[in-house]
Amino acid sequence: QVQLMETGGGSVRTGGSLRLSCSAAGNIFNGNTMAWFRQVLGKQREVVAHITAGGDTYYSDSVTGRFTISRNNAKNSVYLQMNSLQPEDTAAYFCNAIDTRSGGPPYRHLGVWGPGTLVTVIA
Repeated sequence: QVQLMETGGGSVRTGGSLRLSCSAAGNIFNGNTMAWFRQVLGKQREVVAHITAGGDTYYSDSVTGRFTISRNNAKNSVYLQMNSLQPEDTAAYFCNAIDTRSGGPPYRHLGVWGPGTLVTVIA
């Protein structure tokens, strides 16, 4: 069973926008904090945003004011609206449920990683 599936990536020019979607299996999504991560080849995966089951959000400094995370609990889905994209946002983007109770980052992820979706921002 696929636990996580990310869609919505693509190529855009600097300043453009994309909306990423993540569909999660119910046992991964329900009641858990959901996060968006990104990874550049050769670097560690990093959290860019997360949202609790109740809707509280966190953003990394690099995306604050430009990205918005949201979730639809009825659809087991989480979204990432990305505006004012910059070349440094180019990466593969992944979603996962995370355990924030023990602090972090880094956070313990709860699901099997999906394939991710590639975002390329052209200068």
